[in-house]
Amino acid sequence: MWTWMFSSLIVCVLLLHISGFQQEDTQAGCSTTPNDLVFIIDGSSSLGIPNFETAKRWLINITSGFDVSARYTQVAVVQYSDTPRLEIPLGKHENSQELIEAITSISYLGGNTRTGRAIKFATDHVFGMPNRTSQSPRNRIAVVLTDGRSQDDVEDAAMEARAQNIVLFAVGVGNEISNSEFVSVANKPTSTYVLHVEDYNSIASIWDLMEQKLCEESVCPTRIPGTVNNQKGFDLMSLMKIEQVAQKVQGSLISERASQLNPRMDITHNTREIFPEGLPPAFVFVATLRLKNPAHWMKFDLFRVLSQDGVKQIAVTVNGADKSVTFTCTSTLKKEQTVIFNDRGIKRLFDTDWHQLKFLVKPKRITCFVDGAYVEEQLLGAVVPIYINGKTQVAKKINIETTVPIMLQKLRIYCDPQQSERETACEIYSVVRLVCC
Repeated sequence: MWTWMFSSLIVCVLLLHISGFQQEDTQAGCSTTPNDLVFIIDGSSSLGIPNFETAKRWLINITSGFDVSARYTQVAVVQYSDTPRLEIPLGKHENSQELIEAITSISYLGGNTRTGRAIKFATDHVFGMPNRTSQSPRNRIAVVLTDGRSQDDVEDAAMEARAQNIVLFAVGVGNEISNSEFVSVANKPTSTYVLHVEDYNSIASIWDLMEQKLCEESVCPTRIPGTVNNQKGFDLMSLMKIEQVAQKVQGSLISERASQLNPRMDITHNTREIFPEGLPPAFVFVATLRLKNPAHWMKFDLFRVLSQDGVKQIAVTVNGADKSVTFTCTSTLKKEQTVIFNDRGIKRLFDTDWHQLKFLVKPKRITCFVDGAYVEEQLLGAVVPIYINGKTQVAKKINIETTVPIMLQKLRIYCDPQQSERETACEIYSVVRLVCC
């Protein structure tokens, strides 16, 4: 009897422990994504030792943005000239300091430039090692850095790598680079996967861009159909099934359709379903919306991501009472940080007509646009990855679950900050007449 009761008690305690563990909130972002990241760097005689040392510092700067560990990002380095040499194998270093020391100690090869052989070597002997192929799914990313035309065929080697689900970035330095050759190395579109600088002294100017692109590749699994080059990002109208549950109404133009939300709806989804790997530190938020009476007088979260305990991770709050918009995000210093946009340019958002609200979010600053026109820029503090075990919601009143009756035509997050320049407001009638014709 007592043995049975004791055993039952142990089982209950274990179940409670397991349940609590499963419910523990999880942070997700670029630094916490599982990646196999391989740098294939040119060590041919055309570089020289000073430029090679500059290239190594560039690698250190880029990898510092990732959590180097067995669980998250693992980094390898292949140096090549006539033949490739594995300088750092995947999984050898499980923290950033060890990796930095290993990169610093790499010695310069010298010799010819055989990029194709190096790509094939990385495919077969770095990504292709048995301990890599048997692991749980990881992003497989290679960055090829070179300053000269290859003396062997690169196209077949690159095709083979892509066939093995390896994403190839190409970074060219100097004027000896063959554009067609580089395009054949990298994934498509070229605008995303090919970078170029004039010389090694300029390469530091693109390390943050390279880091952002690697981050996009890690955390943005989907592309948005209908955009130029099918941009990576999150079409929230589709992902959150707004178009399926809301009433269809006339949009901003005769050719556009929109969704009418009402208080009986509940646009709520688990964040892990919408942003399984979190969000990049730089992105573009776009909403095409209409605030009719009574919504244009209300204060509500147009969009919000909440942690399990209800703390805002990302939010766009519309305040009809004082005609302002607040952006909320994470912070390294406290639970959240907010910036308020109340310039007169934001006030037309509340005139009951159709408008496009856009935020360009970058490290250290955020810029607001309405109908494609600049409104205001403000500073942002450092952020941390978002918690993804909570919920993501659309058009909710502050601190309660009631849905606000707004009209939505577009709700997207683009992972490439350069999409801000491409994302015109030509779906807004007043903009079409003045700018887009």
